[in-house]
Formats: sequence, C-alpha cells, structure tokens
Amino acid sequence: MPVPEGRLVAHSPGRRGVWHWYEDHARGTGELARRFADPWGGGELAHRLGRDHDIGKGACAWQDGLIEEATTGRKVRRPAHHAAGAFLFAQVARQHPVLTPFAGVIEGHHAGLSAWSELSVRLKSLMRDSKEVDEAISRVAEVMPEILDKTCPAVPDWLDPRNKTSVEMLVRMTYSAVVDADRLDTAAHFRPGPLPRPDVSMPTLWERYETRRQETLAQRRRRKEPSWLDKLREDVYQEAIDTAADEPGVYRLHLPTGAGKTFAGGGFALRHAALHGLRRVIVAVPFISITEQNAAVYRSLLDPEHGPRTVLEHHSAVNFEASDRRASRSSSAPGDIHRDQRRARANRWAKLAAENWDAPFIVTTTVRLIESLFGNSPSATRRLHRLANSVIVLDEVQALPDTLLTPILSGLRELVEHYGVTLVLSSATQPELATLNPWQTGLPQRDIVTNPAPLFRRLRRVRYDWRTGPEVTLKSIAAEAAPHGQVLMVVNGTKDASHVHKVWLGDRDEDPSTLHLSTRMTGGHRRETIQAAKQRLDAGLDTLLVSTSLIEAGVDLDFPRGYRARSLPESEQQAAGRINREGHRPTENSIMTIFEPTDGLQPQVIYNRCGIAAASRRFGKGLADPDDLDTLRSYYQHRYRLQAGRSSTDPNGATGEAIEALREKLDYPETARRMRMIDNEHSVAVVALRPQLNRQAAQDAIAQLRGGIPTPETYRTLQDHMASIPQRELETAINTGHAAEIAGDLYEWTGPYHSQRGIEPAP
Repeated sequence: MPVPEGRLVAHSPGRRGVWHWYEDHARGTGELARRFADPWGGGELAHRLGRDHDIGKGACAWQDGLIEEATTGRKVRRPAHHAAGAFLFAQVARQHPVLTPFAGVIEGHHAGLSAWSELSVRLKSLMRDSKEVDEAISRVAEVMPEILDKTCPAVPDWLDPRNKTSVEMLVRMTYSAVVDADRLDTAAHFRPGPLPRPDVSMPTLWERYETRRQETLAQRRRRKEPSWLDKLREDVYQEAIDTAADEPGVYRLHLPTGAGKTFAGGGFALRHAALHGLRRVIVAVPFISITEQNAAVYRSLLDPEHGPRTVLEHHSAVNFEASDRRASRSSSAPGDIHRDQRRARANRWAKLAAENWDAPFIVTTTVRLIESLFGNSPSATRRLHRLANSVIVLDEVQALPDTLLTPILSGLRELVEHYGVTLVLSSATQPELATLNPWQTGLPQRDIVTNPAPLFRRLRRVRYDWRTGPEVTLKSIAAEAAPHGQVLMVVNGTKDASHVHKVWLGDRDEDPSTLHLSTRMTGGHRRETIQAAKQRLDAGLDTLLVSTSLIEAGVDLDFPRGYRARSLPESEQQAAGRINREGHRPTENSIMTIFEPTDGLQPQVIYNRCGIAAASRRFGKGLADPDDLDTLRSYYQHRYRLQAGRSSTDPNGATGEAIEALREKLDYPETARRMRMIDNEHSVAVVALRPQLNRQAAQDAIAQLRGGIPTPETYRTLQDHMASIPQRELETAINTGHAAEIAGDLYEWTGPYHSQRGIEPAP
C-alpha cells in the first residue's frame, strides 16, 4: 500500500497489510520502556531513549529502501539508522555528562552495546560534522516535534556519578528496557493480538504454592507414615517461611542435601515476594538437569490447570545476531543471493523469539543469568530489566566460577542495593563469599535457617572411601561397580561417561538397566533417563547409571552405592547426596568411593587449579571428608586467598578483578567476552529430534524460526530437544551434512543419535 505524503514508516506492512507508522512505534516503545524502568527510578530516561531510538529511519534513503523492499519483495540495503538518535541524545546530555554514555543505548539497540572508548570517538565526530544525521532529525521532527526538546531527562536519585560500576549497570538496565520495548512493539505490529501472558499476583501464587504443597503432603501421608526425615524437612520449611517476613536483602540457605532445599527455597521466595510487593521469582541453577527437575516440581505447584503456564523454564541460548554477522563478513556467489535473503529475513524475525522472561516464576541456569547481567547483545540483554523487584535464588551457589566472582558479586550487589532485588544463596556447601572484596563491607547476609550444623550431623548418610594408585582406571572401577547392581558413577567429562557406559554394555547396543546421562542428550531424553532410573530404583531393579557432573545437584535419586572421579570437595559432596538420600540404609553400608582414574579426564583440566590445590591439603585418605563444615570453610578461605587480587594473566587464575576494571571503563564487548561461563567456542546448542518421538510441534517451531514470525514460545518449544556439543564437532557436522542452520547460531542435528548416549563424542 502507498505511503501518504508527510508520513514516515518504521516497519513494512504486517499481516493486516498496514504500515507500522514511525510515530506509533517511537511513542509506543518509549512508553513501554518507561514502564519497564520505573521500578528503579529510570522511567524518564528510558522513555527518552526508547522514543528516539529509531530517529535515523527518518532519512530519505532509509524510507525509500523500506518502501521498495515492501513493494517488490527484494532485499534492499538501507543505511544504518542508529547514529541520529544517539547524536541527538548526546547533545542534550552535555548538560549532565554522566548521561552521555547512555547514547550507547540507541547506538547499540541492534548491534549491541559498544565500548565507551569507541562510542565517544564516534559521538565527537558527529558533533564536529552532523550532516549525515541532520536530514533524519529534521524529517522526524516534522511528525514528532517533541524530539527537539532540550530538557535533560532525570536519572535515579541514588546514582553516584563517581561510582563507575553503578553507571555501567544502569546503562545495561536501561538498554534492556529499551531493547525489550522495541522488540515487543515491533512484534505486536507483525503479530497483532494479545500474547498469552499469565496475569497472576504474587500473593495468589504463594497461596497456590502452599495449598498444593499441603495437598501433596496429605497424599503422601495417606500412602505411608511420615518418617523422621519428613518431619525434619517440614521443620526446615516452616523456619524458611517464617524468615520470609524479614526485610529484603541477601540471605543464605545452607542445608545438607536431602533436607528439602527446593521446597524451602521456593516457599521463602514466593512468600517474601508476596509480603514485600516483588513481581517475580527467578531460580538460577548451574546444571540443565536441575532446571528440568526443579521446573517440573514448581510447575506442579504453580501452573494453573488451564491457560498459560506460570513457570517458565529457560536454559538454552541462541545468538540470533550471529548468522547476520557471518553473512555480512562473507560474499555470496550470484546463485546464493536468494538463499541469503531468505536467511536474513528468517534471522531478523527469529530475533523476536529471544527470551525476555515475561513470566512470574522463572527457572533458568546460572549461565543464562550471568549472560543477562554482563552480555552486550540485544538477545542476551533484553530480559535483564525483569530482574528488578524480584527474588533471585542462586541455587548451588558454590558452582559460580572463581575467575568471575568479583564482577558477579559486584553486579549482584548493585541489584540488591538499587534495583529492589532480594538474593538467596542456596547450597549444601556454602562458599565464603563475604571474604571477597565486593561483599566485605556493608552488605549483611542473613541465614534463612539459623543453625544448620546439627542438620548436617544428623543427615550424614554415607561413608567415604578413597581409591588411588596406578591400577585405578575407568575400566577397573566400572568392572568393580557393576556387580553391586544399583550404582551411580559420576565422571569428569562426556568421553569418560561414554567410555564407562560402553564397558558396562559390553557387546550389547543398549540395556534398560544400564543408563547414561550427559548434555549430549536432549533435555527430554535426560528427563526420561532420570525418571527411568528412579522407577527402577523404587522397584528394586538393577540400575547402573554413569553421569557427568550434571547429576550432582537437584536430581532426586537414591542409590545405595556411588563412585565419584576425583574433583573438588563440593562436587564430591553433591555426588554423595544421591547415595542413601532418604536415609533408609545404615550409613556404614552406604559407601561413596572417590577414585582417581589414571586414564580419565584429570580434575585440574576442568576445575579451578587453586581449588584443587586447597582441597588436596585438606580432603582425602587420612584427611577430612568433603562434608566436614569447618574444613570446608577453611578450604574456601584458602582457595580465595590464593587468587584474590591477582591479575587475569596469572596462570592460577584470579577472581575477575581485571573484568571489574573493564566494567569501570564501560567496555561492554570485552566484559561480555570475558564473562562467558560457557565459551561458545567450545559448547553450542543443537536441536536433535529423536526418531521415536512425535516431532510435529518441534518441526513446526523449526519452520517458524526459519521463515515465520516466531515468539519466545516458539523457541521454548525446542528446549526439550536441545543438546550440547563442542563447536569443532558442529563445524565438522555442517561440512558432512549432519547439521543444518535454523536461525542465528542454532542448528538442527541430522546425524546419528544413540538411543542411550545421544550425540556421541568425536574420537
């Protein structure tokens, strides 16, 4: 349809055949960004940036290009549109210099936040010669004269311009609010109609949680009399609920494995949110297996019987900008032009599917949480503003990487002090985080359960055995374990897990009594395997399960005997939590063997070297066991002391002080690169559709990502089908035709998939 004289467009016609008029998109984005940022006092600032983010689209060349593209269907190269709004905001910010870096919100709303050192150079160049943006500004001003308002927007009254990390985090939060508002307003144009979002209050959720929990307990009591362990868990839960009435801040939930940490943490978070007017709960866990299990538990307690889900499970990530950047760096042959145009369109709409955590209860991984806090791409950052006024439960907090602790603790402190966050540190092996610089002063930590030591003594349910020597191998330990019938073995990598599983199988291809767990299996496959193991154990059937460390926290299995390849003491203790979990067997007969296989992946290769050094002096044969609380406290203090204050070039690592310095310089790209908890060079997600499944919904989601107009729900549909493999294996699979691009850096795996082991490790 034609564009009337004097009108400007922001996006091509959607399904209704109507143009997205520029002023509608600009004002809609501004108002939505204001609503997102109001909770921390940044509404006026976010509104200005959201309103003006697309001013560059006013240029004739940009308008003509979009109209031609919409009319002909051919891809038309248009000029970049990010500079004009950034320039206009930087002019206004000269009255209040602390605001100048916020021009980067507009400048990077498609490409990501730039380093201030680079952005400032570009802004200075525009200040000297603004001809490239003047036309766009003057044309937009004709339809939106308010953009010429020279009034400087207010900043939150708590902001201290001298505190560079506070400025850095405020830029991030504002960027998140603007990007999410932009994406949502754009998606609403192309996909008209309300999105199915749960509209439920925290008091209602808390009431539903407690009601269903009581119903579950009543059903359990009808089947069998409560045990001493059930009574202990109920006492723990009630203390957590009572503590929830205390003021927002930082809390520690220090409980031994099996004491009901999942229920207590969820109950505390929901009641605390209900009592203090907080708007969501976010549970972050280190392993995908825990998100899958915890999400199932919370879903049974919180999701309505009908309608949109209350609990959102989000554990995988796709960089929808990746393929665009790859395409822009490569030149296409003439025959590839149409393919590249289709790919560009698919990836452009796939960006709208990036998760934004618009749900009242989120279960995610620590990787995704840290990526949200410290990433610089739009897809990673758009959900960050949802953290404001929330309860964040960091489950298994001991799994935070030492090399990133300083920026992580600094960022979390910002959330608590300025964005209304209550933080819960949950673990059976609580690290001594208060000894590290960002938390040493002025940030009190309160215990949800005031005296956990007696609980640890009462819930000690295993006896440790230590095995070393040249004769100890994966094969020898596997052979030793098999005759015991019901055994869990945890090893240090996917190749080791595959090796042990093959030893147990012998010449069989598969066996229902011999199970395997690793991230090379899809989420649905892992969940089925855990459920199969649980059912076999409950029935008293032989069950040999080999797993990587993903089983070590939150997975509710109860084996009579376990083996753990040597690692860090907290990991060894977590593995022991799957042995005699319910306390039905004598401690003396429930043996957890820690072994050092000469042919397995060595712990110093994958674990913190300073942690290994501190542990070797305290834990082992003739030394302390991993569940000794006093020794664990000494171990953490020594481990952090070996690293704190060191530079990032130290081969023994550091706690991330150099990254904190990058934050103070507002170097967002380098901070994002250095803060990756899982380096995408080594681990990537692929969608693997197993042959035995009903795959229609997943295939429809793949098709929508490739060519439709997806939503975050489209992407969520694929989470159960995602596995992880090394980047180098993905590249080989692409070259051999075993992987095909979906969108961004997400690929579909079309190669072999073992019925028990998933995608096999490369030789």
